[in-house]
Amino acid sequence: MKHLFNSQGNWIAFISGKYVFDTSSNWIGWIPWDDGDVISVDGDYLGTITDKNRFYKFLNFSYRGYPGYPGYPGYPGYPGYPGYAGYSMLPSFAVDIKELENQ
Repeated sequence: MKHLFNSQGNWIAFISGKYVFDTSSNWIGWIPWDDGDVISVDGDYLGTITDKNRFYKFLNFSYRGYPGYPGYPGYPGYPGYPGYAGYSMLPSFAVDIKELENQ
């Protein structure tokens, strides 16, 4: 299990296996290509994991095709609060993922 943070250092999501969950353990997406790009449950681009634990949405993301449906992951349990990760500059063409910050 790995915690993911926005540029402000706030915890916004976590990974369990190839699945991505919000801070309330709701399944929000998965990593189909093993490269950090996260696809939503509906098959849309959600964001990209960078610097091992930062989760940003890149505005210049190119559509890679529909990756299929991975199957429901089940309930991952509560991962515990990881604390504050510290500030990190946003990469070029990236924004924080707003809809996950208030979960």
